[in-house]
Amino acid sequence: MSFLQIKNLSARLKGSAFPILRRVSLSVAVGEVHGLVGESGAGKSMIGKAVLGILPGSVELTGGEILLDGVNLLTLPPAERRRRIGASCALIPQDPLTALNPSRRIGPQITDRLVDILGWTRAKAEARARQLLDEVHIPNPDRVLRSYPHELSGGMRQRILIASAFAAEPKLIVADEPTTALDVTVQKQILKLIAEMQSKHGTALLFVTHDLGVVSKVCQSLSVLYGGMVVEEARMRDFYQAPAHPYSRALLAATPKYTDPTASLTPVPEAVIVGVQAELVAFDRSFRHG
Repeated sequence: MSFLQIKNLSARLKGSAFPILRRVSLSVAVGEVHGLVGESGAGKSMIGKAVLGILPGSVELTGGEILLDGVNLLTLPPAERRRRIGASCALIPQDPLTALNPSRRIGPQITDRLVDILGWTRAKAEARARQLLDEVHIPNPDRVLRSYPHELSGGMRQRILIASAFAAEPKLIVADEPTTALDVTVQKQILKLIAEMQSKHGTALLFVTHDLGVVSKVCQSLSVLYGGMVVEEARMRDFYQAPAHPYSRALLAATPKYTDPTASLTPVPEAVIVGVQAELVAFDRSFRHG
């Protein structure tokens, strides 16, 4: 059963005909981890922001549906839309240092949402925060809850964001490249932690990344994007065994082979880029005249 369904979602810059998303469709089942993969500017983060209702003011949706548990968010009044998203969804952002308020202690940054949005008592929210810091393997939770973000390492700050995302038991979490700002060793630990928390809580996860290696470790399915268009959607096993689109095959071929340090990097061939750009032009033409 799909908890999130996106149907023919389109977006553009305000005052421009330039499309950012081109009739994007995908679904994420209850308890599933679905990857959004593509190069920078492909539209991955825009999809996640559209789901959470936090698109930049310069972007407008021009069509499509975002169904959360069967309800189209885009038809709801703004207040009801915010309520549903706040109760059902959460975000793990890319950079923990900029995502956390540097002037506030960690504790309130986790508990305020539970108190203000969900109506929990302060004592219940603080107990939940301590429990979550323990779940994400942070020692001495009481000390950390009293700390400011700059007093903690990057890995600890990212663990705090993960704990905060799971705090209210959301049914869907958008993880927007949550390991990009971390070094390789810490990345591995954080990916393992996200997979562990997702499995424990049964949360659907929309995982945004440009790294196919990351997708292979945490996702059950994925959508490959280019220029705001989904060029392929597949289960992970099918994708790695027989990718259907030339661009997908080129991305897999371009993945560094860590087992062979002497292997040269393989760029995506120009012919593949020209081909997929021609698809975009044909898609836009058919959409305008269809």
